[in-house]
Amino acid sequence: MAAASWTPQQDGLSELLGLFRESQNPDRDVQIHIANRLETLRQIPDYANYLVYVLTQMPQEETNTRSIAGLILKNHILNYSQTLQPDSVAYVKAAILPAISLEEDMLRRTSTQVVSMIMEIYRPESWPEGLEQLISLMTSQHPKGCEGAFSTLAKMCEDIPKEIEECEINGMRPLQILIPKFLEATNHPDPLVRCHALNCLNQFISASSAALQEQLDLYIKALFERSSDPNDSVRRFVCQAIVLILGARPDKLLPQLSGVVDYMLYCTADKDDEVALEACEFWLQFSEDPQLSDHLRPYLPTVAPVLLKSMVYSEIDLLILGADQDDNDEAEPDRPEDIKPKHYGGATKRNEHVDEAEQNGAGGSKMSRAALEAEDEDDDEDDDDEDDYEDDSDDDGSGEWNLRKCSAAALDVMAVQFGNELLQILLPYLKERLFSDDWLQREAGILALGAIAEGCIAGIHEHLPQLVPFLINSLQHPKPLVRSIACWTLGRYSSWTVGTRTPEHQQQYFLPAMEGLLGMVLDRNKRVQEAGCSAFATLEEEAGASLQPFLEPILKTLVFAFNKYQQKNLLILYDAIGTLADCVESALNRPEYVEIIMPPLISKWQSLDDGDADLIPLLECLSSVTIAVGPGFLPYSPPVFQRCVGLVHSNLVAAQAEAQKPLDEQEMPNRTFIIVALDLLSGLTQGLGADVQPLIEQSNPSLLPLLGACLTNPDPPVRQSAYALLGDLAICAFRLLRPQLPSIMKELIAQIVVDPPSESVSVCNNATWAAGEIALQYQGQDTSELHQWIPSLTERLIPVLMSTKSPKSLMENAAVTIGRIGLVCPALVAPHLEQFIEQWCQALWDIKDNDEKDSAFRGLCAMIQANPNGAAKGFVYFCNAVVRWTSPSQALNDQFSSILNGFKEMAGPNWQTQRTQFPSLIAQRLEQRYGL
Repeated sequence: MAAASWTPQQDGLSELLGLFRESQNPDRDVQIHIANRLETLRQIPDYANYLVYVLTQMPQEETNTRSIAGLILKNHILNYSQTLQPDSVAYVKAAILPAISLEEDMLRRTSTQVVSMIMEIYRPESWPEGLEQLISLMTSQHPKGCEGAFSTLAKMCEDIPKEIEECEINGMRPLQILIPKFLEATNHPDPLVRCHALNCLNQFISASSAALQEQLDLYIKALFERSSDPNDSVRRFVCQAIVLILGARPDKLLPQLSGVVDYMLYCTADKDDEVALEACEFWLQFSEDPQLSDHLRPYLPTVAPVLLKSMVYSEIDLLILGADQDDNDEAEPDRPEDIKPKHYGGATKRNEHVDEAEQNGAGGSKMSRAALEAEDEDDDEDDDDEDDYEDDSDDDGSGEWNLRKCSAAALDVMAVQFGNELLQILLPYLKERLFSDDWLQREAGILALGAIAEGCIAGIHEHLPQLVPFLINSLQHPKPLVRSIACWTLGRYSSWTVGTRTPEHQQQYFLPAMEGLLGMVLDRNKRVQEAGCSAFATLEEEAGASLQPFLEPILKTLVFAFNKYQQKNLLILYDAIGTLADCVESALNRPEYVEIIMPPLISKWQSLDDGDADLIPLLECLSSVTIAVGPGFLPYSPPVFQRCVGLVHSNLVAAQAEAQKPLDEQEMPNRTFIIVALDLLSGLTQGLGADVQPLIEQSNPSLLPLLGACLTNPDPPVRQSAYALLGDLAICAFRLLRPQLPSIMKELIAQIVVDPPSESVSVCNNATWAAGEIALQYQGQDTSELHQWIPSLTERLIPVLMSTKSPKSLMENAAVTIGRIGLVCPALVAPHLEQFIEQWCQALWDIKDNDEKDSAFRGLCAMIQANPNGAAKGFVYFCNAVVRWTSPSQALNDQFSSILNGFKEMAGPNWQTQRTQFPSLIAQRLEQRYGL
């Protein structure tokens, strides 16, 4: 459809123009009226035609009015592309293309956004004439048309590089034409076009585009030609390109590495912050690739000082931070933009049998101790250095990735890569800065000291007896920025500070560090409060149960902070309290401690509405506290329990109501309220034990039907927490749960699958764990009810155990649950023993001795006694698993002895021959422990 073949109705056009003009009125009622009316008008089939007409065909209108129409058009295409009439789409395409050459910058930019949106939604191959026109305009003598084409293509290359790469029109790939034109345009007289051309090319470097790879040498040559471009933005894109090439094709830069390094060093010190940041990314990229270590090593003496220099606050940084103002800002309310949203997953609770060593790791799903250990290892592997410097240190208070943080992150990675080698280079510079009279230099030195904590710990160990007291003294510095970074760095060395826990070390380092950080928790400056509270939480994790003797002063300090903290720091305070509870566990269950910690938590709890997002971290904190306090939480539990039930119910009802609406009108409630409420119910169940049963019986609405709805919720994190609660209820309230099992078990079994999607692994883990806990409750009872589910459970659990794709934690949980089912109903599981015994033993022989392992192995023994022949093939695996126990219970040890001696008797005179085939360590331990 040609642009001139459609004519608007004047009444409708006039109304729309009036609404667009009025939309600049800030009055809330006016805005609501406009939104409602536009929602009605968008139902008109040619609504998009009116929008593009106002944007492109009404030069007499104000630019703002036309631009508003264009932005509404872009969003309309994004949200309703499936319902737009083909004639309307054709009209929009025809009308919008000429508009990317408009003289007015605002209208031209708006039009390029609309064109790129059409290309993204409908794909370039469906609009070949649009792509051809853009290519034609790239060499246009009309400056605005050329700039508009490159601006549109840059947006397309950012948003749909893969689609452009794979696009084929009339047997040819447009990218084969575009790449040479982009390369040519890197030398265009207009710096804006040069920027767009470089930006377009950069999108295809990491994608390993064949079209660009063929021209990569030409591109590198073009980059060198633009390296001294007078335009800051052009140099920024040059630096970005070099970083991307280093990551994707380092072989292309290595022959010219000396010149590249000199250039990037020069740019890291560029007066333009964005150029310097982009250049600094080069060192981070360089450091993260172990294969480039030998190439980076010769430049360490030159690079390290530059990074240190880049970590010093600039005058602009200080101005933004208000560093010269009075540091007593604790009474100033936080701005909404200061508070980062936190993402919550499913249940992160610990098993009641987790020991001190496991407390020091990261949280995981509800699972056996061994599975938790595996989760800890996985979490450690997923650590991200940039996240550390964006969130944990937040040393400049801005929360934004900047040159200072990038330099610190690069130094951190270099330290891990080069260790003591880098430390020897840094030491003279660190000493100079740490003891400088210039507080800015000292602050940067403390940041650098924290940055190298992980990688250089071996070499810096001998210096820590002097450095740790220096950091503790720095907590008293008059400048809040020095105090805050000293907190962060002290936290980075908390493992050493906690140390060997000898009385001498504790008195000299641990206690002063703990007291110093607690002092910072109560600092007058909000930034220092945040850093102090975060660092103290880190110290808590390292110290674990060692904090028990100091609980009273710690609790009093944290509680006093409730009266000082604004909203942002309250979230960190909740985390510190929850971490403390996780560390000291039942030691918190003393009346004097409960009387200190509970009143402020309950006061906050009562002051927050059900829809208040601040309730979420408080619920998470209370989950840890309820488990630790245990029976001591009973007086506070009825209203807390009922409110959690209410939160689950109200959010499920709201979600169900929204689901009935058309998809584009849905505003789903925050699922996080359901997740944390379920987690707190789990915490209450673990903490109160059997005393939770009256709360369940009195819940209104009833908890158990709500739990059933959560077990089938479409969101995996909700199901994850629901299955964690299910397992806890099986342990503590099986009498109440049992009538619900016929409807629950079918859903539970469905969650146990081989190779679940990544977002559902923890759901599968928790369901597997819950199945074992449910089975265990039938011990000593009539098991006929359980029999109906065992075939389906074994059909799913055994393949999960046997699969090489299963995560280690899931294999361990599957093994534990198979063992528990076998303990209760050995005759039903034992026929499968030969199929899984070898993998079963391998899955559990390395985990620590605990009750879960004990019940699982007692189940294995029961299955072997029911089917000895099933164990014959994997007998050596069984023997290895047996001798790896450190201290089995007497009952289990007797079973081991009985089975081993039974196999010896079955073997008769062949036993000695069979025994000589065992690995020597197994044979030796069998003889020592069981006389075999």
